[in-house]
Amino acid sequence: MTLQAKLDAFKADFKGGKAPYFAPPEIHPVMERATAELIASGQAGRALKAGDRAPVFTLNDPDGKPVSSAELLARGPLILSFYRGVWCPYCNLELQALQETLPQFQALGASLAAISPQTAANSRKSQRQNKLDFPILSDTHNDVAAAFGLRFTLPDYLVDLYQSLKNDLPAFNDDPAWTLPMPARYVIGQDGVIAYAEVNPDYTLRPEPDSMLPVLRGLQTKA
Repeated sequence: MTLQAKLDAFKADFKGGKAPYFAPPEIHPVMERATAELIASGQAGRALKAGDRAPVFTLNDPDGKPVSSAELLARGPLILSFYRGVWCPYCNLELQALQETLPQFQALGASLAAISPQTAANSRKSQRQNKLDFPILSDTHNDVAAAFGLRFTLPDYLVDLYQSLKNDLPAFNDDPAWTLPMPARYVIGQDGVIAYAEVNPDYTLRPEPDSMLPVLRGLQTKA
């Protein structure tokens, strides 16, 4: 089953009020309104894209060790996956799919790192629950996401909904701001230029991990 098929199946169960979330039907129009407004804002179109130079950054891994993009790029191409957090089931399905494809990425000389605004403890939880062999880096205040053009502020009505559902982003992220990154996937060449970019303001849609393989093969040919 493809990643998107898994996401669609989860979405159908979630909207149907099935376990484990038993989501009440009245929440869906609110979430869909927020997604529609983010799409209409055009922010995704203003995010960094293929051909742009990627920002240089250093972020901590779940053990507090600094990891720099320069160090990762010294080894080969770098795949970055920006995701919302351990609380997001769509993100967890994506992380699992990336883990399944990790050996193919590595065979092409690429490194993979996920980036989230969540705390180190929540990143460790993400790694443990999803059985990940790649690092999750903590992007405090979504600053690196902002450099890529991905950070957005949740509208007040969505904050109210999240609070009613006990989805406390300030606690997850140790940050009072209600901001998130739009889910995004990037491949950065060793020259620091973005070779692949996929940004979607609809968090229920994610590209297939193997869509990056032709790009990585192309970078390998150029090397």
